[in-house]
Amino acid sequence: MKKNVELLKIYKKIKKDIVKRIKEFERNGKNMTDMELLYELFFCLLTPQSKATLCWSSVERIKEEGERVLNEKEKIKGCLYGVRFPNNKSKYIHHFYNEKFSKENFFEELKKIESNFDKREFLVKNVKGMGYKEATHFLRNIGYGKDLAILDRHILKNLKEYYIIKNIPSSISRKRYIEIEEDMRKFSKKLNIPLEHLDFVLWYKERGFIFK
Repeated sequence: MKKNVELLKIYKKIKKDIVKRIKEFERNGKNMTDMELLYELFFCLLTPQSKATLCWSSVERIKEEGERVLNEKEKIKGCLYGVRFPNNKSKYIHHFYNEKFSKENFFEELKKIESNFDKREFLVKNVKGMGYKEATHFLRNIGYGKDLAILDRHILKNLKEYYIIKNIPSSISRKRYIEIEEDMRKFSKKLNIPLEHLDFVLWYKERGFIFK
């Protein structure tokens, strides 16, 4: 199929960069402090319907301001420039920092879970505002993304274009997310591109670069 050839060409072009980036995620994830993991989680909470570059800039502002801003929702909100739904997202950040991070060994508990799938379930269950896409994104960025798919709007658009799904859902239930992920997994096997690499390929096809 002609479209599949296009993806394979992209993959050949950027495969080394993908492998390098995933190794960076794995290496960094092992060495990240709890504060670094915290900021990475904030980034993933901010990304729904927002540009990744603006989300990371917002996290950098929170880091510059220091932990003192994390005790007040309005101060967190003041750091979120260009991020959609700042009211809700500032609440999610505030809740996680004050109710989970400050009171529990949250990331230690996460690391104890063996399966990446179970890690994702733990995140969705315990982090307010975090769905399956955001949880998968976070896990990928800290080195636990093997055989998981980040089903963001760019990926879903391409899955429709390649006839993997019929329609782009306005919202995705747990059941539907796992179904689409499995369909994407089958597609990745057909292309002989690892699932965690295919995310990067489809993103690159849309945006022309590799980001977080």
